Amino acid sequence: MGSTSPESDVELHTDEALLDPYPRYKTLRKQGAAVWLTQYNMFALSRYKDVREALGSPKIFSSSKGIALNDRVNEALSGPHSGGTLCSDAPRHDILRKIIEKPLTPKALAQLRERITTEAEKHVEKLVAKKSFDVATELSQHLPVTIVSELVGLPEEGRERMLDWAPASFDCFGPINQRMKTALPVLEGMTKYVSQQCVLGKLKQGGWAAMLWEAVDRGEIDPEDCLHLMNDYLVPSLDTTIFATTSAIWLFAKHPEQWDIVRKNPSLIPQAINEAVRLESPIQGFSRVVTQDHEIEGVTLPKGSRALVLYASANRDEQKWDNPEEFNVHNDARGHMGFGFGDHQCVGNNLARLEMRALLAALAKRVKRFELGTVERGLNNMLRGIAKCEVTVH
Repeated sequence: MGSTSPESDVELHTDEALLDPYPRYKTLRKQGAAVWLTQYNMFALSRYKDVREALGSPKIFSSSKGIALNDRVNEALSGPHSGGTLCSDAPRHDILRKIIEKPLTPKALAQLRERITTEAEKHVEKLVAKKSFDVATELSQHLPVTIVSELVGLPEEGRERMLDWAPASFDCFGPINQRMKTALPVLEGMTKYVSQQCVLGKLKQGGWAAMLWEAVDRGEIDPEDCLHLMNDYLVPSLDTTIFATTSAIWLFAKHPEQWDIVRKNPSLIPQAINEAVRLESPIQGFSRVVTQDHEIEGVTLPKGSRALVLYASANRDEQKWDNPEEFNVHNDARGHMGFGFGDHQCVGNNLARLEMRALLAALAKRVKRFELGTVERGLNNMLRGIAKCEVTVH
């Protein structure tokens, strides 16, 4: 039997904490491998080794009872046809994931590369001609909103609300605070839209959403599953990519010598993307339920307890990374947890990389330096990103 775990009364979801979470994560890493959070009634796993182990052990760290930090949302997402891939375990998870990842495999995305590259070049050309623009809204949103929404094949009606739905979903995964309460009605609006609009006859033929109904026809899933799988397309494909792209440009603006390196050697762009996602992880973490007594470095996590798995903390763990708070495009950050790991690794991570790579390559041809203007961080219970990032390009 393990020893008593260290305890912490740290709050991770105040405005102050969300604006600068890293000192709190560092304290948790110093306290121990598994720290009991008295404010949340769950353990925190903040070190790289333990985060990777938890994400790679879905039989012990289960997602099927929800991955949120509050019971209300977890209960809503843990029914027999609830939660989609995010809140399911094998074998159900494997069936659902195989269906939604069909258009997102590297082979499938290869057919989109030219289209995304062409659109990125055209859009960047237009923005650079303006000299000054907001990276968060004018650059980073363009590809996810225009291309992804079309590929999913949603009806035009209501599609403009996608940028409200995604952050609201992530706010609802947090603790029951004011942000979560404000987001609930927005999330209910998304659920209503999906149930009324994402149905046969209203979806674009050949789109990703229509593929879900084809899986129903084949008997692979039930009609009720389509609702939640639609959310898997709508929610993770937007804000995570938008925040990651904006953070990358913000980092290059703060570190012009790193941008010079990439401009001279564009083959480093994939490496730079990994480094940016490592340093500024769009998703801070999700929770898991422990299915059996499990020991981590002498601390027993009892069966039925919940653990908050902190991806963003793992990505700055001093025991894993050299100079973890430094942005360096030469770093090999391929092992980062920014897109998750294991069975639940972000299904759209290849699409996100493709979009980011196209934009950075287009910028590298045209921009010598980014001059930062007004920068404002967004506040979200589970996401970290920049809501406004004005730049002047030279």
